[in-house]
Amino acid sequence: MRKSWWKILGVLLLVYTFIAGLLIEVPRNPQLEETIRNLFFHVCMWFGMMILFIVSFVRAIMYLRTSKPIHDIASRQYAGVGILFGLLGYLTGAIWMSYTWIDSNKSIFNSFDSIAREPKLIGAAIALLVYAAYLVLRDSIQDIDKRARISAVYNIFAFAMLFPSIWIIPRLLDSLHPGGSQGNPALDPGSASANMRLVFYPAIAGWTLIGVWIATLKIRMKIIHEQKLSQ
Repeated sequence: MRKSWWKILGVLLLVYTFIAGLLIEVPRNPQLEETIRNLFFHVCMWFGMMILFIVSFVRAIMYLRTSKPIHDIASRQYAGVGILFGLLGYLTGAIWMSYTWIDSNKSIFNSFDSIAREPKLIGAAIALLVYAAYLVLRDSIQDIDKRARISAVYNIFAFAMLFPSIWIIPRLLDSLHPGGSQGNPALDPGSASANMRLVFYPAIAGWTLIGVWIATLKIRMKIIHEQKLSQ
């Protein structure tokens, strides 16, 4: 039980997120209205993704310093779960977009071609593709030591690309995505209520803990698999 408390906490936080996130009073933003509740899923999953990528990045550096296989395994698994969270965040964002950008801005976003030019969508897609290439690169190298070293170096490159593609360049371009130059209608003090923050931050912790749990399970499975192969 002592080793499982954080797993139980992660589950409880997500249960709280789903229940409270659907029941609390939310700000009646003209553009978002009830869809603002997706903040607890779309945005919080992306926060969890960032934390998982940070752990993967740190483990890659640790492998380059120590050459211990456990760090290589952990780096790969945390990156894989981070990609999963990124895809889930992208999917929930697309659903959110379909109820806000397309419906309330038909005169601007009148085709999927115009939506495809949205800088934040492009930046997020680039970041996920860079990390997807990390997985392809690993599978294309047969030598274990060479694969681990090259993958660790590429992981550092992928992490460096993450910030400009998601957080920097898209914010410098015109965008109707919440959080641009017009401010964030979900988190600005003038639009976000205190009870939303009571769900938002526990949701980040809950998604992150679940992500770490999945990654640790995959690490254990990989270690067991390699032990069987070496016997």
